[in-house]
Amino acid sequence: MSIKAGKVWGHTEAIIQNPVVEFHRISVQAGYRCSTHKHSYKWNGFYVEQGELEIHVYKTDYELEDVTTLSAGQFTTVKPGEYHFFLCKQNCVAFEIYYPELLTEDIQRKNSGGKAK
Repeated sequence: MSIKAGKVWGHTEAIIQNPVVEFHRISVQAGYRCSTHKHSYKWNGFYVEQGELEIHVYKTDYELEDVTTLSAGQFTTVKPGEYHFFLCKQNCVAFEIYYPELLTEDIQRKNSGGKAK
């Protein structure tokens, strides 16, 4: 069962919500934007199904507002700790995913691989 909620900018529908990942379908009206916000521990990914969505990110490593324009079939992410917002350029349907940055060095190799004997 999904939960649908109205927003100032359109609608969001939670498809999956658990402690590790959230997956939402969003419908955004042209000319509208979400609040400027950040996630302390989660990555925020955006995949556009139809329309056009701008993702504005205020970088923490240097002074810059990075703007990425997504159209159908395109994806981008915002790392934890960066203020950001989305702005809809054309009526848009997109998928938004939230996920924590888990240990990236989690692989333990027993050998280096190579040609099979």
